[in-house]
Amino acid sequence: MADRPVPVIEKRLMEVKLGELGTWLGGRDFTPNGIIAAVRRGHDRYYNKYINVKKGGIGGVAMLLVGYVSLSYLWEYDHIKHDRSRKYH
Repeated sequence: MADRPVPVIEKRLMEVKLGELGTWLGGRDFTPNGIIAAVRRGHDRYYNKYINVKKGGIGGVAMLLVGYVSLSYLWEYDHIKHDRSRKYH
């Protein structure tokens, strides 16, 4: 038996082809409750994959820390760039 094709709206982002991206985005829920639900699903997937494991390592926490450092650097980049060209003499 052949598999039935999955509707574009039910596919994950990585499974969507470039031509189907508009249809896929049109089917997303951009209400505040929908966004909160998507963030919660993402958090649950991250937690279950990297944190809530039997034999865990430093990988999941290190990934979170690297993300935090990268994001804080991006937020402060304009200030850092401005100080870089300043002469202190």
